[in-house]
Amino acid sequence: MEAAYQSAEYILRYFVEFSTLVLEMFGICILVFTAVKSFIFWIKKDDSIRLELAQGIALALEFKLGGEVLRTVVVRDWAELGILGAIIALRATLTFLIHWEIKNEQKALEPKLKESEENKL
Repeated sequence: MEAAYQSAEYILRYFVEFSTLVLEMFGICILVFTAVKSFIFWIKKDDSIRLELAQGIALALEFKLGGEVLRTVVVRDWAELGILGAIIALRATLTFLIHWEIKNEQKALEPKLKESEENKL
């Protein structure tokens, strides 16, 4: 029975570490893609650059936050849990602030979008 328990624990730890790595990689890929896309928008002098960048950063942070939450499954001691808790709190705060920035940026862009739509008509 002890051997089965240790095998199951090993499989769970491996699966969680692999899944965490995949989620972190998704977050990094999204962040790099968003940065390149935003740089292109900056070259084109597009007004929505800040909104696009903020949305990409928020999505990347959410993937990274998911990886950190998943990592809590295999935590062994309280010190490691405290560090993970601090990282999760920091990333959650950053995500909240970025979503607040997205709302403000959308409000700021609304008059410009309405104006451009009226000019098209």
